[in-house]
Amino acid sequence: MTPHLSTAEHKIPAGLTHDQDLVLRIEKLNAIGIALSSEKDMPRLLEMILVGAKLITRADGGTLYTVNDDKKLCFEIVRTSSLGINMGGTSNRPVQFKSISLYHRDGRANHERVVAYSALNNETVNLPNVYECNDTRFDLSGPRMFDERMNYKTRSMLSVPMINHDGKTVGVIQLINKQYSQNCDAVAFDEDDIHLVKSLASQAAIALTNKRLIDELKDLFDSFIKTIATGIDEKSAYTGGHCRRVPVLTLALADAAHNANGKLKDFTLSSQERYSLEVASWLHDCGKLVTPVHVVDKATKLETIYDRIHLIDTRFELLKRDAEIAMLKQLLVVGMDGPEAKAVVRQYHQELETLDAEREFIRHCNRGVESMAPDIKERVKQIATRTWCNCDGEVVPFFSEDELNNLLIHYGTLNTEERQIINDHIVITNKMLKSMKFPKDMQNVPEYAGGHHERMDGKGHPLGLTREEMSIPARAMAIADVFEALTAKDRPYKGAKKLSEALAILGRMKQRHHIDPDLFDLFIHDKIYLSYAREFMNPELIDVEEPFEIPGYPFDMP
Repeated sequence: MTPHLSTAEHKIPAGLTHDQDLVLRIEKLNAIGIALSSEKDMPRLLEMILVGAKLITRADGGTLYTVNDDKKLCFEIVRTSSLGINMGGTSNRPVQFKSISLYHRDGRANHERVVAYSALNNETVNLPNVYECNDTRFDLSGPRMFDERMNYKTRSMLSVPMINHDGKTVGVIQLINKQYSQNCDAVAFDEDDIHLVKSLASQAAIALTNKRLIDELKDLFDSFIKTIATGIDEKSAYTGGHCRRVPVLTLALADAAHNANGKLKDFTLSSQERYSLEVASWLHDCGKLVTPVHVVDKATKLETIYDRIHLIDTRFELLKRDAEIAMLKQLLVVGMDGPEAKAVVRQYHQELETLDAEREFIRHCNRGVESMAPDIKERVKQIATRTWCNCDGEVVPFFSEDELNNLLIHYGTLNTEERQIINDHIVITNKMLKSMKFPKDMQNVPEYAGGHHERMDGKGHPLGLTREEMSIPARAMAIADVFEALTAKDRPYKGAKKLSEALAILGRMKQRHHIDPDLFDLFIHDKIYLSYAREFMNPELIDVEEPFEIPGYPFDMP
């Protein structure tokens, strides 16, 4: 609509009867009103308002102002057809004029400027001839200076406030020089012009208010979901900036898929679908809000609220004290000298060495940095046969049942119950997102966010979906989630992988049908990994730039 109006500013012909002219202008006004209600882009909306006002009044020039929070009138669109002036809107030429204050520094209302007077008083001002105006309220030096500088002649001026449904002025339309044809002298705006522009200004004010409200609600929603994501990241140092980086990587891969040829050539991503994917990316881990911090942050096998390895250390120290006491008691019996005393002391030192070795062994097992071979597990069980005397004088097992079960974790630091708690965050995420009342064009958010732990072979969780049951955006997020976790530099208990290592792991995940093969190939082919790495990884970990021999990556990919 806007381009059509731009080229049709003087399309209402002269020579019509009054009734014909009015009917035609009303038809134009109705068409403009319909277009205003559907326009979503703010610059185009503002341009449409001013161009429409010029069209239905045959004005040569015009300016649209909006009222900002600082009580100033901001120049949004400036048009003067005869001078070829076109600033603001879709012109790609920003308006250079300074905003107009509605109030002076001493607090007085700025009634000297015509446009400010209209805004402050919700009043239309119609000046038939600027140079013959006897209204002493107004300072008209501005238009005269413009005329002198631009070799122009401002005659008629019409300022109409844009008043919304709350009675609040949100802007002003100011029109200059009504002309029946380009070569005719300017004439005054008449009552029909005033009524038509008032009608347009009213519709425009409502459209502008609605657009601002929609934008403000969207900004509120966006800030809310980012606040949730920030809360998740700040809740645990272990996850670092995960929720802030996954959207970057997900959207980069989805955009590449949208522009791809080959196997992904039929995939398209509309602007609304892209926004839904961005929202889903920010919220993909919202279920972690209810995951206990001590489980998410569990850095060692014995850690709960604190690392219980220190309890084990204390018990070893107690056993060493017991050994020392037993030695001293034996020395009291056999004496301090002689072969028997030497044997007792030797046995004591051997026991200390054994206890120190076992303590260091258990501390190493507690870190969970490698898989536990059967013989390692057997040694843990053997140490568990020791006993110690607690503060109540009771002889109890050296390890509690829970401590022993955690020390025997095959790999990593999480036991079965804790791993289920971690995995359940995606169940909670799905539950939370499905309870939200998303608009119709955002109904895919739960599906996009809820699939990042699924596998292409159907062996993932929580639903066991196969590749065919997942959308491409959801599959893209699964890759982003893994790659971010592998390369994150802000996790205190887990070092970031080198870029080559992270890509090799992803390649093996493709081979094992964990991640989407086509998206993985695109991820490598378009070097999405490299642009992400340069922005978020430590430079010393970026050890490759060109694709190398990555498992599962076809080098003949077009």
